[in-house]
Amino acid sequence: MGMGSVKKKGAVVADINVTPLVDVMLVLLIIFMVTAPMMTQGVDVDLPQTTSKPLKQDDKPIVITIDPQGNIFFNQIQGDRKILQQQLTELAASKGTDQPIFLRADKQVSYGVVAQVMADIKESGFLKLGMVTQPEDRK
Repeated sequence: MGMGSVKKKGAVVADINVTPLVDVMLVLLIIFMVTAPMMTQGVDVDLPQTTSKPLKQDDKPIVITIDPQGNIFFNQIQGDRKILQQQLTELAASKGTDQPIFLRADKQVSYGVVAQVMADIKESGFLKLGMVTQPEDRK
């Protein structure tokens, strides 16, 4: 016979039916498109309490504190972000950037303020930045 598409009745079809596969893939695509934006949203959490033990330190670290009103303290001396950047830049020039810095932020302070101070610390060249937390109360 020729190259026609003549099929006999009751003959076995050797073709793969891709229609169910395409249906399943479209459903999965829609599910991922709907759920992907939900994965980028945050969940409200209370971060300052942890169960970890304090780390042992050889040198006295630099402590930067942010109180509930958003005031910034550099080793218990009050200032603002510009003064903090100036002091950190001078400290980095004199003692180097290997010294650890601990950031103590009240849990009522907005995350944006904490992120800005962390960026200022990193911009000054310091590589070791730690967050100070309060141990969790166990009852």
